[in-house]
Amino acid sequence: MANTHVEQVFPPGEILREELETRGWSQTDLAEILGRPAKLVNEIIAGKRAITPETAQGLADALGTSAALWLNLESQFQLSKAKKPDAAVARRARLFELAPVKEMQRRGWIDDTDDPNQLEGSLCRFFDVTALEQIRTLPHAAKKSTDYDEDATPSQRAWVQYIRRLGESTDAAPFTDRSVRQAIQNLRGVVHSREEIRHVPRILADAGIRLVIVEPLAGTRIDGVCVWLDDARPVIGLSLRLDRIDSFWFALMHECGHVYARDGLEHPIVDIDLVGDGAIRTSDKPESEQRADQFAAESLIPAEELNGFIARVAPLFSKERIKGFAARLKVHPGIVVGQLQHREQIKYSHSREMLEKVRSIVTGSALTDGWAQHSNA
Repeated sequence: MANTHVEQVFPPGEILREELETRGWSQTDLAEILGRPAKLVNEIIAGKRAITPETAQGLADALGTSAALWLNLESQFQLSKAKKPDAAVARRARLFELAPVKEMQRRGWIDDTDDPNQLEGSLCRFFDVTALEQIRTLPHAAKKSTDYDEDATPSQRAWVQYIRRLGESTDAAPFTDRSVRQAIQNLRGVVHSREEIRHVPRILADAGIRLVIVEPLAGTRIDGVCVWLDDARPVIGLSLRLDRIDSFWFALMHECGHVYARDGLEHPIVDIDLVGDGAIRTSDKPESEQRADQFAAESLIPAEELNGFIARVAPLFSKERIKGFAARLKVHPGIVVGQLQHREQIKYSHSREMLEKVRSIVTGSALTDGWAQHSNA
């Protein structure tokens, strides 16, 4: 084949026509060589038919070239006909990298628009920033690591920011270190009954702590977060990822432990996999998270009491013994089950009926977003 140098994009048919002229072949000759209809060759040369991989291989065999040459010529020609690059597509892609845009729109958190200018403005307003680059620096994720300095995912950032926004719209009494201690005592007085959970938001608000419940975004595995609006306005956010009484109380008390220690004043730390089958072992966590875990466990069931119960009963943890122990400590038996599961004293299938659901109760008295009841904040 003649050495054809293409300085601009031509239809492959034009190059094929030149090649036939160089060889002195007619279109019918090429069709006979290929064993294909003459109409196919005519339509390729006229630019009415694209070169397929099968045809490209036939042309390569007939003309002593490679099939890739003809496929590349076809691709370049088709791309030349496509519209010019759309800057709006690249901008939207960047926005989708920073936040779960469609889920946020579905939940009513940002404007439902595909215009990149409006979408960028809506995201900046939501995150309360002046530039998109600032979104990446918001919270950190409390994962299984030595320093918990990993960037949060876009969905985790969005969830934490919405907790902050709802917290801003929630009233609470003045906050003091003493009020936290009083709140823990008052909370301890309602852990015995599922129905008494309805008092939790008021108990926390009386102590200056705002409680916000927000349905988790898909794949975040968030259980809770402690956010400070300023150094005197803490907000506890819970996801109720697992609708179980033991999970609710442990996540709540864990975040109360962060409030008590004033953790997260500079950057919120997202607590992931606090509870459930995949819960991270306390021993694998940094000191601040170990402290919050121990605060939660001790606030619910003193370690001395639980250790004594295990020493007396293990491995024969009958339902009656669990209920009797819970009644003596005035805690819900599901909390005992949860702690025994976490310590791997019983299987996760043991006494699951005691792990009662609480979402419908707590969301009835706390500021809530999700589960089809979206806030307008």
